Amino acid sequence: MPGTLYLIPNTLGPTTAAPGALSALLPAQVQALTSRLDYFVAENAKTARAFLKLVALDHPLAKPLQEIEIAELNVNTPPAALAQLLAPLLAGRDAGLVSEAGVPAVADPGADLVRLAHQHGIAVRPLVGPSSLLLAVMASGLNGQSFAFNGYLPTDAAQRAKRIGQLEGRSRAEKQTQLLIETPYRNGQMLEALVAGCQPGTLICVATDLSLETESVKTLTAAKWKAALAAGKGPDFHKKPTVFLFLAQ
Repeated sequence: MPGTLYLIPNTLGPTTAAPGALSALLPAQVQALTSRLDYFVAENAKTARAFLKLVALDHPLAKPLQEIEIAELNVNTPPAALAQLLAPLLAGRDAGLVSEAGVPAVADPGADLVRLAHQHGIAVRPLVGPSSLLLAVMASGLNGQSFAFNGYLPTDAAQRAKRIGQLEGRSRAEKQTQLLIETPYRNGQMLEALVAGCQPGTLICVATDLSLETESVKTLTAAKWKAALAAGKGPDFHKKPTVFLFLAQ
């Protein structure tokens, strides 16, 4: 009988390495279940080990950390390698898919592994933990009944402006909140592009460092964001993980 693939959320940023530090983000049951696994699939083995060290502060691991198997799955993993990652599960071993930050398989290469697991009849269990996208929707004040995540926009300025116009049109027609993310060092460029490309009354939310002590969430119209940027009062989000949301009025 195949094992179970557990989808294990990670923290959204640096977490204090102290007993109980994870409790505000991950339920004790999730930590306990994670601690009993000895096979994981992660984007980066080093950061996965750092996460397991945090878990071990309150829940002793099934094996010494150096004996726990961690296979990597990232954007460079060829599709043909996915079957090998599932082999231990098909042999009856439980496994944990760990995200680099937040929940696995959402804006994450792990989605391909989850789909293949379903095809092989492997049970998939998502576990409770922080999602920057849902936290951003919750805190934005924008439409939480209808929203769409669009990932990264084109880096080319002209193509990005065109895409923003398309998404704003969809937002207006469907009253739908649009979500997107950007490489943290380009956050400033993204906000400037949104302000320039959206109508003055379009609501734009910038949600940074969600769930961390430096968390900041602010929603203003494009016109007010433009004034804030002109006055040098833009958000403190350089090189910080940020979710951008907007809703056309």
